[in-house]
Amino acid sequence: MASPLYLAAVDLGATSGRVMLGTWSRNRLRLTEAHRFPNAYRELGAHAYWEIGTLWHEVQVGLRRAAAALPRGAKLASVGVDTWGCDHVLLNDAGRLVFPVHAYRDNRTQPGLAALARQGADRMYAATGIPNVFYNTSLQLAETVARCPAITDLATRCLFLPDYLNFLLSGRAENELTVASTSQLLDVHGRDWSRTALEHFRIPPTWFTPPVLAGQKLGRVTGMPELAGAQVVAVPGHDTACAYDAMPAAPEGGDLFLSSGTWSLVGFEHPQPLLGPAAQAARVANERTGLGGYRPLTNVVGLFLLEQTMQDFSQRPKHPREWDALIAAAAALPAPAVLLDPADPAFTAPKSMRAAIDAQLKRRKAVAPKHLAGYTRLICDSIGRGHAAAAANFEQMTGRKFRRILMVGGGSKNRLLCQATADAAGIPVVSFNLEGTAVGNMASQLIALGAVRDLATFRRQLGADLKQKVYAPRGAARLKVES
Repeated sequence: MASPLYLAAVDLGATSGRVMLGTWSRNRLRLTEAHRFPNAYRELGAHAYWEIGTLWHEVQVGLRRAAAALPRGAKLASVGVDTWGCDHVLLNDAGRLVFPVHAYRDNRTQPGLAALARQGADRMYAATGIPNVFYNTSLQLAETVARCPAITDLATRCLFLPDYLNFLLSGRAENELTVASTSQLLDVHGRDWSRTALEHFRIPPTWFTPPVLAGQKLGRVTGMPELAGAQVVAVPGHDTACAYDAMPAAPEGGDLFLSSGTWSLVGFEHPQPLLGPAAQAARVANERTGLGGYRPLTNVVGLFLLEQTMQDFSQRPKHPREWDALIAAAAALPAPAVLLDPADPAFTAPKSMRAAIDAQLKRRKAVAPKHLAGYTRLICDSIGRGHAAAAANFEQMTGRKFRRILMVGGGSKNRLLCQATADAAGIPVVSFNLEGTAVGNMASQLIALGAVRDLATFRRQLGADLKQKVYAPRGAARLKVES
């Protein structure tokens, strides 16, 4: 019998990070959480920044704990890193940071966002397949170059956050395809950077190299004796790409993918990009799979609404039992008469999410909830309707008929949100008891190591004994796209 393989997945989200230890044996993957830690951007003056040194420290702590948890004599075979999209670092030839690491919620991109909306958005969408959104790397870098023009003399390299952590681990600087595809700078018809976009945003093309596909071995871990010999694998750097890879989708298609967390990423796998005026109006982002295919998706504001609203309540759940009680209380309430519009720009980074929600409800002549359970019901039903609207839009644009929604992420554990999505969409929601991003991260590592033939094989083996819960729609009419 082959010896078990031990893998580490570094999975960083905008509100928390973790390092997971994976054991692959007899075609089964077992996960153990080695380290979990909070993450948040910090405001300095008018701007928001990530504490990149703290993130790197926590990653190292997690990897050392993963190595320490191995059986005597065992070694980690590989490490992979995924994070949220768009955010990046600027380095010089020596690999040193030459600019602070801004957080994507920084309002510095708003003037550029408005300017592109007035002129150029259609051209950029045709070139990159990415809509005009405030967090795009294109807008971030354009603001940096415009406000700090000397940066073009200081910086020689731009790496996205997973690329940078790979660089710190291996010493090799590469841009990975999936996270590059979130930037609004990649050519939608190829695997290299869009000259049209780089010239429009006045970004030096020398800051980038052609992106590598997921599964590329970058070299051995350096500077950490505990991980001696472990390969650094460029897994899909964007956490959504990892989450999609983890889903045991039907080989014949027909499944809509939903990665539910701070954001809800609703999309599907497609052989070509989804372009044109309808796709642009629906804000379809033609992100890429690790092997270069397409993942048209819509970014729906997700549980960030609930996470931020809870900060305005002194009594909020801290343990699973308290969460279950809150969801049960919310589910017992009547359905709200008026739902939120989650796309309201006021929800981007308000000082008080509760106040922002109340203000929207007041404008629509609706009564605000009086307690946390009421807000929870309102938010979950509103997000569920957003999921259904995205599904209906995709069906209308492609002529496809989705048979079910596969759901992973933190939201998949929220039965109220799962049921609200099924009811609004009119098709079953299959919620998986699955650490989606970490599993997809490790899938790419296993394929790179030759332990698994390909992604289809991994999905088939994973799905054989995966726990799932099906939420059937409860008599509600399927949501139609308004003409």
